[in-house]
Amino acid sequence: MKDNEPIIVTHLFNASLEQVWEALTNVKQMRLWYFDVITDFKPEVSFQTSFLIMNEGRNFTHNWKVTEVIPQSKISYRWTFDEYPGESISTFRLSKEEHRTILTVTSEVLKEFPTDIPEFKRESGVAGWKYLIKKRLFEFLQKSIKF
Repeated sequence: MKDNEPIIVTHLFNASLEQVWEALTNVKQMRLWYFDVITDFKPEVSFQTSFLIMNEGRNFTHNWKVTEVIPQSKISYRWTFDEYPGESISTFRLSKEEHRTILTVTSEVLKEFPTDIPEFKRESGVAGWKYLIKKRLFEFLQKSIKF
């Protein structure tokens, strides 16, 4: 992503803070809405995981390293890829609003990614985060919550 302006996506969920936190940090739940190939995940500082996503003939080996955890409030992890230079950090912040939860995701580029790869264009990042949070996570929580 050439434009270093952070991508910020905010959404209000009809779910408890605990339910949203669990969806963000429990690997079994993450596989249902985020990436189905996540090998492992733990909300612990310094935890690392890697998994491969393929798109249009290109490999993207995602490497995540958890950098900050405040249980049921905030988690951040660094993203790099084996195949491409660059580095970003994604931060998930949760806050309670009555019986609902506000989630704000901020994705910041720390070291630029290649500009000739469509997946690294800012528009792709914006569209991807909106899809993951406002559609996939929203639908997952709607199905998971028992009223």
